[in-house]
Amino acid sequence: MAIADDDIERIRSTVSIVDVVGQHVQLKRTGRNWVGLCPFHAERTPSFNVREETGRYRCFGCDKSGDVFTFVQEVEHTDFVGSVEYLANRAGIQLTEASPGRSKERARRKKLVEAMNSAVEWYHQRLLTSPDARPARAYLRDRGLAGDIARQFKLGWAPDDWDALARGSGIDETLLRDNGLVFRNSRNRVQDSFRARVLFPIFAENGDAVALGGRILPGSTDPAKYKNSSETPIYTKSKTLYGLNWAKGDIVNANQVIVCEGYTDVIGFHRAGLPRAVATCGTAFTEEHVRLLKRYASRVVLAFDADAAGQGAAERFYEWEEKYQVEVSVAAFPGGKDPGEMAQTDPEGLARAVSEAKPFLGFRLARVVEGKAPQSPEAVARLAEAAMSVVNEHPNVNIRKLYAGQVAAQVGMPVNDLVAIAERRVRRPHVNAARPKQRQERRENAEFVAIALLVQNWDAIASWLVEALFADEVYRRAFLAVAEGAGVLNDALELADPEARDVLERAAVVDIEVDPEAEARNLIAAAVRRELSGTMAASGPERIREDAEARVRMEALSTSEQGLEAAGWLLGWLEGRREGRDGGA
Repeated sequence: MAIADDDIERIRSTVSIVDVVGQHVQLKRTGRNWVGLCPFHAERTPSFNVREETGRYRCFGCDKSGDVFTFVQEVEHTDFVGSVEYLANRAGIQLTEASPGRSKERARRKKLVEAMNSAVEWYHQRLLTSPDARPARAYLRDRGLAGDIARQFKLGWAPDDWDALARGSGIDETLLRDNGLVFRNSRNRVQDSFRARVLFPIFAENGDAVALGGRILPGSTDPAKYKNSSETPIYTKSKTLYGLNWAKGDIVNANQVIVCEGYTDVIGFHRAGLPRAVATCGTAFTEEHVRLLKRYASRVVLAFDADAAGQGAAERFYEWEEKYQVEVSVAAFPGGKDPGEMAQTDPEGLARAVSEAKPFLGFRLARVVEGKAPQSPEAVARLAEAAMSVVNEHPNVNIRKLYAGQVAAQVGMPVNDLVAIAERRVRRPHVNAARPKQRQERRENAEFVAIALLVQNWDAIASWLVEALFADEVYRRAFLAVAEGAGVLNDALELADPEARDVLERAAVVDIEVDPEAEARNLIAAAVRRELSGTMAASGPERIREDAEARVRMEALSTSEQGLEAAGWLLGWLEGRREGRDGGA
């Protein structure tokens, strides 16, 4: 069976490698990795590392490595097709055979993404420059969303016109229609879907624009305050989170994600120095969202009223906590303010609300008992019963017993009585295994660190790196493979030779905590020193002048004011020297 590439990528993005490996290996989180005893060789000290965000595993004891498909092949003793079928069945994905039609579908998807990106840019430029967007710019300025913020989040303006986008963007009508940006009205005329609205582009986690959310301006007579794109071949609401493309780096670093209700809330958290916020796109928070976020973090902070849906919602959250091994907590905002407001008026309070977020059960329990002072035995009993009904929603008996003790202290009832109530809903206790001692990672040289950063956080360092920085031949080839693959790890692994592939496998799981810019500057400085030390005295006056300039630029490399300019000059100089040698100069 020839399996369609889209199905393979869908499985790769849906299935958690930590969950799959965790069925066979007892894993514990250590830094940004999950670590356990290798299933492929006998060992006493854990050396088997799994990295969720790169989807790779590697054992630093026996050098076994790969992705989720490789792991299944190894442990289930099957071939690649068998591993795909195994994982598809696990994820509930219906496989389709590859065919010329599937290739056309991929090409079509690419055109839709390109058209949506063009539309986002058209609306964005309209907001920045068009006279008819002045009210929109004034509104955003009042909300603290103008200038750099508008540019960072690509905010746009849909003019109050029937067909401005259809006429003025130059995008094919069929692509606009399939993206939900235009439609044919009752007179069979092309009409824009978004009119007289501030627009918030929605991007997939890889940065592709896939949809739009629009808000009317104050004073508008349109009864629909918010309007969102309908689902299209490139946009599924339950699998998309607004802001994940910007937030995923900080989510991984903090091992925490903040989930909001609105686009302006996400932007507010960014403005308050908490760029790890995302928002659902006009839907409830679903299991699909949890599965997606588990790839990046194990702590989820809800920045909305998660208690509103009552017991049904609570049971879902507890189920997700157990199923995906995540911790769900809730941030409480004073005075009913939303995060977007607090970002303007009280950014410190916004950060404090996140840092003081309560576990989901603790948050629900506080709603019942805080501020209550029952004055009679009957009132005490009623309050205890109400509190214990919330406590007993939780499936873990040990957690119920602990909260029962808290309730007893708060309402003034015997602890043993309430613990007995908690025990009546008996479930298997959750036993926490001893945490393995963290293994000391050997710090590789600066070239390897740069490659690891490139693999794990392309945007943070890619613009600082060129081939000439890599003196080690294997690291140079690994860099070229990643560069040719544009940061896509699986593409780079296919392009790499065996030695370079081994470097990339290690880079995909190594746990590093460094400043990308500082590492890049150090790497540039080291390359410059190598080049200068190899320069012959009789190189000629032009070469001597260039070398002197390089020394001056290297001194400026570490300064905040001139460092960026110096880095650009030095990178060009190093590449010029390399090309000169390669060309026989």
